[in-house]
Amino acid sequence: MAGRSPEEPANGSSISDEELRAFLQDSERGAASAPEEPSARARMVTERLRRQAEPEGWRTGPARREPDGRAGRRRTLWSALGVALALGAVVVSLKPSLLPGDPLGSAQPQAAAGSPLPAETAAPTGAPAPVAEQVPTLDQPFAGSPALRWADGAAGVVPPAAKAVGSASEERVAQALELTRKLLVGANLDPATLRGENPTAALSVLDPKQPDLLDDLTTSLRSPDKEHDPVLLFSRFDPEEVRVVGDVVKTRGHMTVKKGEHAGVAVHADYTFVYPVARADGSTEVTRTIVRRVLDLELPDPAHYDVTPGRLVLVRYDQELSNSACDVYDGFLHPQFDSAEPTGPAPTGPATDPYDRSQALEHNTTESCGTVSRV
Repeated sequence: MAGRSPEEPANGSSISDEELRAFLQDSERGAASAPEEPSARARMVTERLRRQAEPEGWRTGPARREPDGRAGRRRTLWSALGVALALGAVVVSLKPSLLPGDPLGSAQPQAAAGSPLPAETAAPTGAPAPVAEQVPTLDQPFAGSPALRWADGAAGVVPPAAKAVGSASEERVAQALELTRKLLVGANLDPATLRGENPTAALSVLDPKQPDLLDDLTTSLRSPDKEHDPVLLFSRFDPEEVRVVGDVVKTRGHMTVKKGEHAGVAVHADYTFVYPVARADGSTEVTRTIVRRVLDLELPDPAHYDVTPGRLVLVRYDQELSNSACDVYDGFLHPQFDSAEPTGPAPTGPATDPYDRSQALEHNTTESCGTVSRV
């Protein structure tokens, strides 16, 4: 084993035996006499013992040495930054909203990205803004859809406040609006209707005295074909093919009222319904079918016309069925899934945004089947 120099301590300490003995002797002499200034050696050893007793980084870290005087310049820089930060703290204390994101919550409240939209009272001026593309799932079936902020189901069918129009009282107007609401809910949101069952609630508000209407609707439900297609008025899915995901259908739209042509109340309704669906075979793939319906209805005055009191006359109904198979007339909507072969012929019409409610919905006389820009 290599030898050890006299200055090197035996126990691995940085203080030699000679220094330690000298320190003890100085201490003994000092204890027997009056206090006096410690010798230079004693001060040196005491300081070295004190530094050894303190762990590195205690209170202050080990000094960092940098060449070319950079340590001094860094201290100057940090001092300047400290002054700037102090001034900034004063400014923020006077106006906290200057902080990014306003973490103190002192700015004016803003609507969150996922917060519900206020009820629609008139046609919007444009399509909903684009949203981040996301894949819908069973847990989040409206992910990546503008409908995420729409109302849930019947909560989105909100009639306006009733006011008298023409000779119709406020009560008659309120009745017409409530019947319209019942028709929309029964035809597009009733779980039984969505499962392909008979839309009894919706049919119950229509006047049986309206020529041929109920007969045509009954025929379309019993024996659907191209001339009698129930999806033109009712949202229906084949339960053996697809199922609605969850218990929420997103809804957005509005109603307007004016004086009717038959001494009654005329109601115009324009609503869009978004249905998240999955295949009935247990697949977890989710897509959406979007249905927009525009209806004109009247509640005539039974004192002047041969009508059934408390029943609506359906004057006109148009629809836009998006992400559903074209030219299939079996009485059901057929959603298109990315992983499945398309049902029916390929779309040939122009691409449209099914969430755009700013454009008037005109009756499609060309019978072309278009594509959708988003679902």
